[in-house]
Amino acid sequence: MSDDSLEQQLKAEAARLGFCLAGIAPAVSPEGFSSLTQWLDRGMAGEMHYIERRRDAYEHPSGVLESVRSVVMLAMNYHTAEPAEPTAVSARVARYAWGTADYHDLLRDRLKQLADFLHQRRPGCRTRGVVDTAPLLERDFARQAGLGWFGKNTVLINRRAGSWLFLAALLTDVSLTPDAPHDTAHCGTCTRCLDACPTDAFPEPYVLDARRCISYLTIELRHQPIPLDLRDGIGDWLFGCDICQDVCPWDRKAPRTTEPAFQPQPDLRPADAIGLLQLDSDAFKARFRHTPLERPGRAGLLRNAAIVLGNTVRSDSPPSIRDTATVALMAALTDPEPLIRGAAAWALGKIGEERGIEALRQRALTEDDIAVRQEINAALLRIDST
Repeated sequence: MSDDSLEQQLKAEAARLGFCLAGIAPAVSPEGFSSLTQWLDRGMAGEMHYIERRRDAYEHPSGVLESVRSVVMLAMNYHTAEPAEPTAVSARVARYAWGTADYHDLLRDRLKQLADFLHQRRPGCRTRGVVDTAPLLERDFARQAGLGWFGKNTVLINRRAGSWLFLAALLTDVSLTPDAPHDTAHCGTCTRCLDACPTDAFPEPYVLDARRCISYLTIELRHQPIPLDLRDGIGDWLFGCDICQDVCPWDRKAPRTTEPAFQPQPDLRPADAIGLLQLDSDAFKARFRHTPLERPGRAGLLRNAAIVLGNTVRSDSPPSIRDTATVALMAALTDPEPLIRGAAAWALGKIGEERGIEALRQRALTEDDIAVRQEINAALLRIDST
């Protein structure tokens, strides 16, 4: 048996399991709970109603594990290769989703192994692992456990590891000696993350209006059209967004992960927007089941692909690209999903190819969905006014 303390043993085992940071926080009410309630009251959660429904549970980790005494906070690095150079129809995917596995599944498995390790040393103890889905303010407990500070873009930053970090928590009824909290911040006067956001999702430092965040718009807003005034700001982002982390000075020298499951798949770094529009339901499930890109569903992801094409295919694009994109969007204009048809109509109007315009006029005669008809009419009106 090791002479190390239980806390040291847990941290050593966490490192063996691939976690780059580990710390222990006491099971207390998080300091950020009042900020969460204010954020919810301002409506900044958008359609993420599950947060509001569990508002009270965030007030204390006992809402996740009733007998909790300690919170072991962990971070795993997902920083891989730099993004590939974009092409005319490429669609960017957030770095965390480039790999072969859903990080929730991988981290839950590692947490289970860490919990087993603790159970071996404290038989009869209670534990619960958390990766995103429980009402726990992981960032607050990560700061309390000494893992880092909150950046102005609201993400946790560590001086050595940067912010390319998945957070996970192991709650237990074992009383563990807590680490010193990270009481200092190191962003200074820098506002690069705030200034770089193309949709102005930060109304003030340390506050994110999810309703304007590209990650929210492309992932969480699954069943609705992306608001018209935010579509241009989406740019070529298909799924998620890394802009505020890409520009952060603390991420310039962030170490690379060696985790095989996080290594990028070539067809996601970047993705092919035109190819995605050709996926039927079976092909979508076969390609993205059990991956992060499954979350917005086929309708949400193909809606995003159409928006990307509308933003990236321009009048000075090669004729072959304009032609191929227009053909793909014309086909999407007859998709069974109204969400996809509406986005395709908007994109065809932006690209402005003559046969795409004619397809819009013809579809206007038969379209039975009110929202899609409005998208078609708005696209034709923009074309007629130019």
